[in-house]
Amino acid sequence: MNGLIIFVICGAILFWILFGKKKTKENKAVFPENYRQLLEDNVAFYRSLDDAGKIRFEEKIKAIFSYITISGVNTTIDDLDKLLVASSAVIPIFGFNEWRYYNLRNVLLYEDTFTADQFSTTDKDRNTLGMVGTGAMQQMMILSKPALRLGFKNETDKNNTGIHEFVHLLDKADGETDGIPEQLLQKQYTIPWLNLMNDSITEIREGKSDINIYGATSKTEFFAVAAEYFFERPDLLQQKHPELFALLEQAFHQIPATIKTK
Repeated sequence: MNGLIIFVICGAILFWILFGKKKTKENKAVFPENYRQLLEDNVAFYRSLDDAGKIRFEEKIKAIFSYITISGVNTTIDDLDKLLVASSAVIPIFGFNEWRYYNLRNVLLYEDTFTADQFSTTDKDRNTLGMVGTGAMQQMMILSKPALRLGFKNETDKNNTGIHEFVHLLDKADGETDGIPEQLLQKQYTIPWLNLMNDSITEIREGKSDINIYGATSKTEFFAVAAEYFFERPDLLQQKHPELFALLEQAFHQIPATIKTK
């Protein structure tokens, strides 16, 4: 009997060591003291939320910090950089009560644009602003720090590199990065989305659309570019592309708060 009691106690201790500590460590998120002011000054999406929405946004950022590590490569990063990365992650999933990026653990910020093959920031042909890792770099994202900051500083364009890359992760959540957000869209919207995506890409290639031409390179890029437009200029997207706006509203389960202030 004594042996059984000892076995149970030892088992409980072992379970706590293996799982209890891990959980405590994962939930520990260090927040800068002035995080609310930094968000208010630099993230239009956050600034447009009501008080309850801002609290939800902050809680989601804390969740991101609890399991994603943000580091600089040959550059220093500060609290604002980390908050901008986390905001890029939260904005696309703000319409969901719970969402975890199971396919991401580390975000690396580079000092400048880089090459997609060697990740060089000095090569004259560098032109990559961000990318989601594959193969040996699975569960990793690389972002140009200047591009990340510019995406939030310029609030009148339709571009946001951070949001773009996190939307790629959402696209990838169903196991395939193909521009069809099967984890987000209900089945009845899949065919309308495919048809609209094909028509929109054709219009871009023919010079008949104001959607970023990069969106015509593939269906994958179209989804990410359209999402940037949706979150950066929802008012303009709704005006010029109402059908696309409606489908993205269904996919992301939200109307960006910024549209309510226009």
